[in-house]
Amino acid sequence: MYLVLPSADTVCFQIFLDALAKRFARCDILLVLDGAPNHRDADLRIPENIKLLFLPPYSPELNPKENIWDEMREKVFRNYALKSMNELDAKLDEAVLYIENNPAVVKSITSFPYIVRSI
Repeated sequence: MYLVLPSADTVCFQIFLDALAKRFARCDILLVLDGAPNHRDADLRIPENIKLLFLPPYSPELNPKENIWDEMREKVFRNYALKSMNELDAKLDEAVLYIENNPAVVKSITSFPYIVRSI
């Protein structure tokens, strides 16, 4: 799931958490996060069906999101020079649909052993 929000702050992260919890209300979610301040803010209300797993600092190689971005760059963005924000938005929509429509690919590139063991 993805949302386009105006900033990467605590308020927007809360909106994302609430939307994620609602969309997957019947699922338990392990959300892997970096140490961004908005991910750790004391004002966050973590929904009951979401568990947060924080990565160690400075460890992008452990972050499954990095593999998702690599996949999207390779399969959708390639070497495009986009001429407008509208073109960028359309390309991002295409990339996200590619990811959503290929759950086996996502599982294969994000199922790091430390994640599988922590469930």
